Amino acid sequence: MGKEIRTKAVKEMFEAVLTLENEEECFAFFEDVCTVNELLTLAQRFEVAKMLTEGHTYLEVADETGASTATISRVNRSLNYGGGEGYDIVFDRMKKKDQGSF
Repeated sequence: MGKEIRTKAVKEMFEAVLTLENEEECFAFFEDVCTVNELLTLAQRFEVAKMLTEGHTYLEVADETGASTATISRVNRSLNYGGGEGYDIVFDRMKKKDQGSF
């Protein structure tokens, strides 16, 4: 099994993220916390997950995002076999927000 992520430090960081109120605050915080490459990697994985849930093929996802097939496969495994609940929560909420429902 991998490393435990439910540490005090991670919980405190999540508490900090939950205090952010808008996109500009998110940019400011994540630019301080992450390197540019780390942030772009997270964003790429998020885009891969979004495209996979929309039914895009690995080839389409790779072409659109530039992600490797290994990254796409890891994200797909998370969506289908382990975890994935976090993606579901976020995608459902984003969909409701786009539809004007709260």
